[in-house]
Formats: sequence, C-alpha cells, structure tokens
Amino acid sequence: MHVLMLSWEYPPRLVGGLARHLSELSLALSRRDIRVTVVTAAFGDAPGYEELTPNLRVVRTALSGVWGPDFQYDIMHLNFALAAEAMALHPTAPYDVVHAHDWLGAYAGETVRRATGRPLISTIHATEVGRNNGLHTQQQQYISQIEWWLAYQSSRVICCSTYMSDHIRAVFSVPQDKIRVVNNGVDRHRFEIEPSIEVRRRFAHDDEKIVLFVGRQVREKGVQTLVEAAAKVLHFHPQTRFVIAGGGDASGHKRRVWELGIADSFHFVGFVPDDELPQLYKVADVAAVPSLSEPFGIVALEALAAGTPVVVSDVGGLSSVIRHNGNGYKCYPDSPDSLGTQILHVLYAPEDAARCARQGHEDVKTLYDWDLLAGRTEAVYEEVL
Repeated sequence: MHVLMLSWEYPPRLVGGLARHLSELSLALSRRDIRVTVVTAAFGDAPGYEELTPNLRVVRTALSGVWGPDFQYDIMHLNFALAAEAMALHPTAPYDVVHAHDWLGAYAGETVRRATGRPLISTIHATEVGRNNGLHTQQQQYISQIEWWLAYQSSRVICCSTYMSDHIRAVFSVPQDKIRVVNNGVDRHRFEIEPSIEVRRRFAHDDEKIVLFVGRQVREKGVQTLVEAAAKVLHFHPQTRFVIAGGGDASGHKRRVWELGIADSFHFVGFVPDDELPQLYKVADVAAVPSLSEPFGIVALEALAAGTPVVVSDVGGLSSVIRHNGNGYKCYPDSPDSLGTQILHVLYAPEDAARCARQGHEDVKTLYDWDLLAGRTEAVYEEVL
C-alpha cells in the first residue's frame, strides 16, 4: 500500500502537535511495510527530498506564488504547491490512499483525490470552533467551512478522541459511521533517559520543586490560568519554580507575573527543540496542562511517558486520557484556584503522585504505543479500499 500524507508542518517545522503526530505515525506505518510519501512545506535548511526509511520519504515544497497579506492567503498558495508536488510524484509510484491533515491541506487533498481517483481520508486534529470557543470573525467562519468541506469530501474522518468524535458530529453533522477514533500516541523511548542535575539546576535549587508548562503561548493552552494559580502555589509552597516552554508571544504573561510580584519564580524559556524536551519533563516535579480547549493533549502523554506527575484541565480529550487520582489529576478548566490545589497536592503528597505517575507510564505502553495506533490507521485504509 502507498499512502500520500499532506500536511503544512512536519519536523523540523514544529508549530503544534500535528507535526509530532504525523512524524510518529508515518514512521510507524513504514514499519508495517506501508509505503508513505509525506508532502509538506519547505522549512529553513531542511532538505527538499529525503528518504527517512526505505518506506518513508518526505518532500518539502516552497510556497507557490508570492507572499500574501495574511496566513490564510499563504496557506492557499501552499496548497497549490503541495498538490503540484504530489501529482508530479504520482505517475512513478501511484498512491492508493490520500490522507490530508486538518484544513491546512484540504484543497491539496481534494485536488489529488479528483485527479487520481483514489479515496481521501482526513484527520481533523482540532476545529476552528473549538480553538476559539465559537466563530467570531469572517476568517474563522471561512476556516470552519473548509473543515466542514474536508469532512464532507472524505471517505472517512479520523479523530484523536471520543470527545473529538462527538464534537465533529455536532459542529459538522458528520455521520457517526463515517468517523473513526484513533488516539494520538507518544514515542516513550525518547523519555527513557536519566534526569540531568545540571539541567535541573538551571531552573531551581536542589530543595525547590519545578512546575513545567509546555505549549504555545495562546489563550486556549491556558498558560494565563497557570500564572494566576502560581500565586496560590507559592503562598503555600514558596520553594517552587515555574518553567514555561513554548513558542509565541509571552509578553502579557511576563507582565502579569511582575504585577503579581512572582516574576523571580518564573522561567520563560521559549521554544524548546524536540530533542531537549524529554530532559525538561524528567527534571520537573509536576507537568501542568491547563488548556481551555484540547482535542487530545499530546503534552499530557509526554509527561506520562517521562514518569512525571501531571495535572490537566478536565476538558476535551484530556478528560479521557487522564483519570483523576488514577494516572494523574484533573482540575476545573479556567480555574486558577482548582489548578493550584491540584499542583499543591502533587507537591505535598509525593508518594501518591508517584503512584499515579507509575500508572500513567504503564498506560503509555499499553494504550498509546504508535505501532498499535498505526495498525488501527491501516485498518481504516483497508476499510476504505
């Protein structure tokens, strides 16, 4: 079987969880003797063509046309380039399945589907309605319409959680028998390392605790909730340091911690490369995932894989991944008080937190292994064919 994957991001371009998902899934599919061609956007010095395994090749193509006035315009021109690149490769090695990821590759996916006559499958990782708690601008409405259209044109729609399945049905009226749930996964082997005392001492003294946040600096990821919760945590546990990792504009959060008088307890480290992230998780005493909206929450899986106690908002896919007092802890969404309470529980009850962390690590091995999830994805391909 030969599968074409279309996505606007793939390592080393890392914007959100989509790139990590696609990288691990494509590798796992290639291990199942499935040929995978990933066509994605050019990025920096990354090669335009590379074969990562005998069954996996990645083709990166530049924008087709001139840079436009906004992101929406550029994505449209990127889709022209993705479709052209994919069709140029098709005659020598015809595709059996076209697999588009999110609205960012929708036009390219539909173009290749029409040109080749092969079935289109889409994975909808998140929706514009979910990201913004509704549609408030013309651009958001436009993106949501593309998402609906992609789901309509696809033979099957894959989503990462039961929550997302229900959400897609409600927002786009997609029939239940067209949706397949295949969870996200994590490569646990990346996190099978020893914690580095040198890395830990960059952020905290030996008698202090570290609370880690990993995510983009956008409202939906909830870093503002963690900033407000930190005041409560520091009142009851002053020997705590907060490490905020992730790209985006953190100026508002930095200003707020100064207003609260707790700036000395915060480290805003910006974007952290994938090869450095496992060490951050390993030296942390608790990972906080206070999202307001989260289709799945790969960062929670990364924390579980590292054996780090995790506190998450009881929203979206996080609700099904984390079982309160089972493999982690839940707090009320957008509630600094609730988040602070759960973080303090981890800090003051380390034995209970370690018990949850051990169960979370076991869950990663049995429920979120990429080879298992690649098998489920292959079953969707076979079903459509």
